[in-house]
Amino acid sequence: MPDHPPTEPRSPAPPGPGPFEPRVIAFCCQYCAYSAADMAGSMRLQYPSNVEIVLVPCTGRFDAILALKALEGGADGVYAAGCLEGSCHFLDGNVRARKRVTHLKKELESVGVDPGRVEMYNLSASQGPRFAEIAREFSGRIAELGPGPASRSKPPG
Repeated sequence: MPDHPPTEPRSPAPPGPGPFEPRVIAFCCQYCAYSAADMAGSMRLQYPSNVEIVLVPCTGRFDAILALKALEGGADGVYAAGCLEGSCHFLDGNVRARKRVTHLKKELESVGVDPGRVEMYNLSASQGPRFAEIAREFSGRIAELGPGPASRSKPPG
């Protein structure tokens, strides 16, 4: 028989060192938002490296399935970034994307997921500084919300 008392179950270990760094997916239209991201890089503007850019021909191609698949795959936040309203190269793709994002936010809220995990932004190709600002602000918002629903449900290890 051991000569020490039985140990009580331990609580889960705290998260690793440092603050939580969210995984953010940015779906950027090839004409404006992607060009703005490229400009931000050319200008050597700082924005979080945890923002992964996915090139889409137009935000009109962005839909709820893309966002949900990204969240299901471990992203903590997703945003679509397209041309300024009235300047879409495909006429109204960005307007349709905004409607889809608005609808998706309502659906997420109805299932208990913070709708702030999904967003839509509009910018022109010359707005590199604005792209970097959006990436920093959105990443910060998601960091405050904590890990996304798929990240929380994964077993440790």
